[in-house]
Amino acid sequence: MTDSFTLRHDWSIAEIQAILDAPLMDLLWRAQQVHRQANPGYRVQLASLLSVKTGGCEEDCTYCPQSMHNSSDVTGQPELEVEPVLARARAAKQAGADRFCMGWAWREIRDGAPFEAMLSMVRGVREMGLEACVTAGMLTDAQAMRLAEAGLTAYNHNLDTSPEHYDRIITTRTYEERLETLQRVRRAGVTLCCGGIIGMGESDRDRASMLQVLATIDPHPESVPINALVAVEGTPLEAQTPVEPLELVRMVATARILMPHSRVRLSAGREQLSQEAQILCLQAGADSIFYGETLLTTGNPAVEADKALLAAAGVQASWQAQPETHACN
Repeated sequence: MTDSFTLRHDWSIAEIQAILDAPLMDLLWRAQQVHRQANPGYRVQLASLLSVKTGGCEEDCTYCPQSMHNSSDVTGQPELEVEPVLARARAAKQAGADRFCMGWAWREIRDGAPFEAMLSMVRGVREMGLEACVTAGMLTDAQAMRLAEAGLTAYNHNLDTSPEHYDRIITTRTYEERLETLQRVRRAGVTLCCGGIIGMGESDRDRASMLQVLATIDPHPESVPINALVAVEGTPLEAQTPVEPLELVRMVATARILMPHSRVRLSAGREQLSQEAQILCLQAGADSIFYGETLLTTGNPAVEADKALLAAAGVQASWQAQPETHACN
């Protein structure tokens, strides 16, 4: 097969908008060409996600049931200790996952005992042969380096939405602070897991703008979660209309075209999709799903349902990320 894409980091919003708006059959065909070339064997990585510290977050994210600013705040659950977390990691591995992600509802990582416990969890997960991912808000250069030394595979820090729509979603942290966090992670040599959410009242241009920020990071984020809003009662976005499945398909396909070697993760909102819609997302270029019945605090398809999904799609579970390489048309 001849190369069907050129790896770029200079995409314009107008170019991305044109891809998003392309006739669906043309969009899927283009995404398929890129995906089959960048992901030989058509494998899907299984990742498991656990909330270590739940609720009471100082941020005012309008979509989040863990924000202390929202009546949905789920504060009251104790922070998990190291051994119970590692037990969950072992169970996730036995169920087929090869990445274990751990979340803390923090504005920023806190030094002291909580951070030392986080480092112990990362080391323990890596000793099992699993990839380890952490999401815990902002961090310092020193904290990023210590996480790297502990063996952290990836740090998740989503953009959430476009720079233009951002202040309608969050006011307690700036967009620039998000980008600075990504830079600290990169400097430490840890891979990036960075994506966003659709269905929060943004325009089509906002979606193109968010993808443009991601696609102009050099190198591209190694993992790009594409989330559909799960409208939770008690949050300011509780009345939002659910995203149409084909809108999610378009986002996945466009992300695949823009960032050929990134893992495009089909993330939150998947429980609302039919098996057929999820298979269409896999066809469009998604090559990772979160595996297990919860995503931090929202629902996710059952493990058996995901096994049936992969079997119906005829795809294999698990693959190792490939490095970016420049390809010619």
